[in-house]
Amino acid sequence: MKSTILLAVAAALLAPHGNAQNAKAEQEVRDLEQKYNAAYARNDLAEYFSYLANDFNQYLPGGRTNKQSYVDSWTKNINAGNKVLAADLSDLVIQSNPTGDAVVASYVLRVKEHSVRTNSDGESEYQETDVWFKRRGEWKVVHLNYAPKRAPRPQGQGGGSGQGAPTQNH
Repeated sequence: MKSTILLAVAAALLAPHGNAQNAKAEQEVRDLEQKYNAAYARNDLAEYFSYLANDFNQYLPGGRTNKQSYVDSWTKNINAGNKVLAADLSDLVIQSNPTGDAVVASYVLRVKEHSVRTNSDGESEYQETDVWFKRRGEWKVVHLNYAPKRAPRPQGQGGGSGQGAPTQNH
């Protein structure tokens, strides 16, 4: 009897974690990432902010913010005439927990923006990680980490902080 239980536990531990529930969760978040970033690119603030959980927090190059402070600052930025012109995802990697109610999406986001201050358009690349939780049947972003993508360092060179910090985005 003990060996049967031991074999069952070992089989459960060694079994692949992927299953239909995980595949479904990962596809749902993959689709949501496209919609979420499309709303960002359209400057559709109501839709964009609707993807964020009430307890959302994020790390931007300028530090940590909560949902309300981010909503306030990004709304002020867009209302001042600054605009996102495009936001294109690449290198999207999706990972889910074994129960399929938490998913991490990491990707490179190329952003084209118009700045009122300089009256010019610019383009930047960022490495973004979004953490999605499914609560009460609905997926929401609970945490986001957004950092400028840096050029790879030549082999053998380390240290330093890389290029300068970008303006506040996402």
